Amino acid sequence: MPGKPITKKQVKLYMSNRKNAKQSQVTSAAKAGFSERTARRIEKGEHQVNHLPREYRTRKDPFKGLFEKHLVPLLEENPELQPITLLEVLDEKAPNQFDQSHLRTLQRRVKKWRAKYGPEQEVIFLQRHIPGDMGISDYTWMNKLNITLAGNKFEHKLYHYRLVFSGWTYVQVCLGGESFESLSSGLQNAFWRSGGVPATHRTDSLSAAFKNHTQQTLLTERYSKLCKHYGVKATRNNKGVAHENGAIESAHGHLKRKIDQQLMLRGSRDFTSLSEYEKFINLIVAKINRQCKTRFEEEKMHLKILPGRRTNDFSELHVKVTSSSTISVKRVTYTVPSRLIGCALLVHIYDERLVLFYGHEQTLTLNRVYAQGTNRGRNVDYRHVIHSLAKKPNAFRYSLLRDDLIPSGDFTLLWEKLTQDGLHDVDCRYMVDLLVLADNYGCEAALGRYVLNAFEENRKASIKQCRELFSLDKIEMPVITSQQHSLNSYDCLMGGLHG
Repeated sequence: MPGKPITKKQVKLYMSNRKNAKQSQVTSAAKAGFSERTARRIEKGEHQVNHLPREYRTRKDPFKGLFEKHLVPLLEENPELQPITLLEVLDEKAPNQFDQSHLRTLQRRVKKWRAKYGPEQEVIFLQRHIPGDMGISDYTWMNKLNITLAGNKFEHKLYHYRLVFSGWTYVQVCLGGESFESLSSGLQNAFWRSGGVPATHRTDSLSAAFKNHTQQTLLTERYSKLCKHYGVKATRNNKGVAHENGAIESAHGHLKRKIDQQLMLRGSRDFTSLSEYEKFINLIVAKINRQCKTRFEEEKMHLKILPGRRTNDFSELHVKVTSSSTISVKRVTYTVPSRLIGCALLVHIYDERLVLFYGHEQTLTLNRVYAQGTNRGRNVDYRHVIHSLAKKPNAFRYSLLRDDLIPSGDFTLLWEKLTQDGLHDVDCRYMVDLLVLADNYGCEAALGRYVLNAFEENRKASIKQCRELFSLDKIEMPVITSQQHSLNSYDCLMGGLHG
C-alpha cells in the first residue's frame, strides 16, 4: 500500500505463499498486503526491507545543548552522579528553565550516556552447581519481623545452612552472636539431618571460623578440627563481596518472606515460648524441603558418609564458685546452689545452655544469657540462695543481686508497691519469707498472684496465712502397735536352755 513501508513479516508471508502454497505472484502479494509491482521487486532482489537508522531529531532538544556542555564533564569525572542531582545543576546553570517534568527525560539521557561512555560494571557469572559439592552457611537477623516471646521483644538470629545444588535447608534459632558454639551446633545438626557431608563448606568471614586479622586464609583451631572430623573442606568468599555467598544470601530473603507471610496467616507474632517458635520455624523449613525433594534425593547419593559420632559443639571453661554462690562465664554472672561454694567446676558452654560438671559428674544445667554491649549480664535464680538469705534477711536490702533475685511478673509488681514509700527492713524480710515459701512449696506463680491481689485490696497477706494456704497437705502417719515376745521364746528357738 502506498505511503507505508513494507515490513519483514509481510515479505516472509509473501515468500511462504509463493514457495510452500505454490500461489501466484498476484495472490501472494494480495495476501501479504502490498502491490504486484512490489512483489516483482522483491523477487528481483531490488526491494530493501532494512532501513538505515535516522540521524536527525524528531523534536527539539529540551536541554538545548546544556547536557553536553555542563553535565557530560561532570559525568566523566564522577559517573555515579544521579539524574536528580544533575537536574539541580541544570537549574543553577539555567534558572527557571527546568523542573521535575524534565527528570524522566534526563534519566533516559544519563542512562544512554552510561551505556555508551560509562565505566565497566561488575559481571555476575552464573554457576553450574554439582550435586554433593558444596554446603553453605550464614546468619541472618530476624529483628525486623517484630517477633515476641510472651509479649517481650525477641531479638535473635537464624543460623541458615543450605545445600547449593538441591536447595535443601536447615535452620536453627541462634540466641547469641555468630559464635563457634552456634556454628558447630548448627552445622553438625545440618549434616546429621541431611544424612551426609558435602565436599566443601562455605561461609563468609566468620570470626568463629577464620582468623581475619592475617593476610592468609587461616582457620581457627576449633573450626579446623571440626572440618577434619567430618572430612569437609572449609572455604570462604572474599571479604566484602556479598554476591559470592549468593546461594545463601538470596535464600535469606526467600526464607524471611515465607516466615513473614506465615506470621500474617497466623494472625499473631507473639509466641508463648521459644519451643513454640522453633516448631513454627521447623514447619516452614519442612515445606521448603518438600519442594526440593527430587533434587535432594539426587544430591543425597553424592554426599559423603557421616563419621561414627558427633564432635564437640561446645567450648570449655574452668571456674570456681565464689562465696556469693556465683560463677562468671563470658561477662555474665550466674548463681548456682550454695552447696557448690568453693568448688572448682568445668563448664561446657553451648549456644543456648551451660552444663556444669564437678569432677566427671554433671551437676547442673543453666540457660545461657548473653551480655549486651559493654554491660555485664546476670542470670540469677533465687532458689539457689534463698535459704541462706532467710538466715540473714536484712542482707537482702543492700544486696547487689537484690533486683535480680525477685522473680519477674507479680513479685516484681509487689516489690514496687511495697517500696513505693521507701525501702524498709520489714519489707525485705517479708519478701524473703515469701520467696522461701515459693521455693519450699513450688507455688511461685500462685503465691505471687494471691499476695498481689491482697495488696491491691488494701490488705497484706501474712506469712502464716500464705503458709497455711499453700503448704502441702499433712500426711497422717499410721499407728503401728508391736508386741514384745518373752525371752523364753528365744531359748526355745535356739534349742533349749543348753542347746
